[in-house]
Order: sequence, then C-alpha cells, then structure tokens
Amino acid sequence: MKTKLLIATLVFTPSLAFAGGEDGSLGVGAEADIAGRVSGLSMTYNMESFHVGGLLGFSDAPDPAGLGADVSSFTIGGRGYYHVASTSASDFSVGGGLYLQHTKYDLPGDDDSTDALILDLGFQIRAFITPEVALSFTGGLNVGAADADGVVLAGSLNGGAGVHYYF
Repeated sequence: MKTKLLIATLVFTPSLAFAGGEDGSLGVGAEADIAGRVSGLSMTYNMESFHVGGLLGFSDAPDPAGLGADVSSFTIGGRGYYHVASTSASDFSVGGGLYLQHTKYDLPGDDDSTDALILDLGFQIRAFITPEVALSFTGGLNVGAADADGVVLAGSLNGGAGVHYYF
C-alpha cells in the first residue's frame, strides 16, 4: 500500500522546471543600471560556458529639468558573458554589452534628438534564489559615444541589477 501511494505521489505531483542556469534555458525579466542609461525588458539564453541576451527599453516622460520638454528614449542592445566560475545556484561571468539609445527632446518651438552608442565591459554575478529565478548584479566600465553638436566620448564606472525567470 505504501509503495502504491509513493508511486502515485511521484507521478501526479507537479514538478519544477529546474531550468535556471542550465544549458539551453531561456530567461525573461528586466534590468537597470545605476546611471539610468540602460534599462528595460531583457531576455537571456544560457549555454554551457556562457550566456547571451538582449535588452529593449522605452520611456516617454516629462522633462526632469522642468523646461516643458517631452523626452522619449528608445534603447536596444545585446550582451554576452563567459562563465568563469559556476555552482548549482550561482555563476560569476566576465563580458559586456553594446547598446544603441535614441533620445528625442520635444521642446516648445524646437525638437532635438541624440543617438548614443554605449559599451559596457565588466562582470556579472547571477544568484539563483530558486531554480527558475535569478537575481543579477553587474559592474564594470561604461563607455559611451553620442552625437550632439559633435562627438562626446565619456566613460564611467557602472553597476546594475536585474531579475529573470527561466524556462
């Protein structure tokens, strides 16, 4: 009787996906950096020794400077990280990403826009708090080039965080 009950429990109990961090798993979520330059919805695909992903972000908000401008921004980009060290519930990776950001400023009587190319180089730590959910923390160097009234090339230390659900 106990054997039949055990078999029935194993067969009819829903199982977890156990996909987090495994080869071939796909994660969907969101990421943001502390500078607020690169943030949005993201997707990550795990492979044996690295993971790749993409990011898509959009915002349309009033001008934070209070000049009456409508500021909209669109960001798209991709990234890849090589796993230097891994455990069953975490990994430490090095790599980076490349993002294109278009920002449009609708000022009263004047419209302007800028395009920025942002390169992130650094590390990423992912901690799988459950087999399907990962928190990520990213740090490193952020280098950007923009077309304003010329070319601006700037770099800064950067950090960010994200959360993904893996299938």
